[in-house]
Amino acid sequence: MNWISEFVRPKIKKTSTKEVADNLWTKCPECGQMLFNKELEKDYFICSFCGHHLRLPVETRFKMLFDNGNYRSITLPKAQDDPLNFKDTKRYIDRLRTYRRNTHNDDALSVAVGTINGIKTTIGALDFGFMGGSMGIAVGEGIIKACDMAIKASTPLVLISASGGARMQEGMLSLIQMARTTAAINNLKERHLPYISVLTDPTTGGVSASFAMLGDINIAEQGSIIGFAGARVIEQTIRETLPEQFQKAEYLREHGMIDLVVNRLELRDKLARLLKLLTNQSTRT
Repeated sequence: MNWISEFVRPKIKKTSTKEVADNLWTKCPECGQMLFNKELEKDYFICSFCGHHLRLPVETRFKMLFDNGNYRSITLPKAQDDPLNFKDTKRYIDRLRTYRRNTHNDDALSVAVGTINGIKTTIGALDFGFMGGSMGIAVGEGIIKACDMAIKASTPLVLISASGGARMQEGMLSLIQMARTTAAINNLKERHLPYISVLTDPTTGGVSASFAMLGDINIAEQGSIIGFAGARVIEQTIRETLPEQFQKAEYLREHGMIDLVVNRLELRDKLARLLKLLTNQSTRT
């Protein structure tokens, strides 16, 4: 009889730890600490060790900003899925199906209407989890719909950006959305309705070069990366070393590109105060 195989091994198996689900923990990309997901959700996806703002799900953001977490989701126009029949390592239409299944959303933009301290407000938010929050035809149509709704209901508009820029799978049709969304924002401003842009990590490319930087007031969450091209691309192009913290929200505020940099937990109160001033309304106490 082999006493090692007959006696020791069963004891090891009996005392072995149970398999732990992969979705229980998230690693902070800034400090590397492992964060318990339930606690992370309670903290609105802010690292409890270093204060880094992780990406916030759109539904959580809406519940955080609207009074009592109540809001009405808006059905956005249906856009053509694959106008160029694009394919790289995978067909674009198949990518869309995968992201729709994983996020339960038709595309990267969600729009909702509710109140912030009693002031009726239209909010649109990009989901970085849907193809990097990239802007294609569907996002462009959604921004235009959000502007039209704000005009018809005479509400302020808040757009929350989290994007890598234009959606390359739609080519020029994606780039056109920069001009279309800019025109929609200008149409809103001609009606003297407030537009507040909230930039989160990251806000880059065609989104930062269009509607994201056109707010009457531009607010950024602390630590967010904001810019057009990536820092490495810029360094290779100009052959210069960029300043420390280049493209960080705090750097942009110091250089006049951003009006406010806020902690996520303070964002709702900041929006309420700004909306009160811009609409000349009294907020609910």
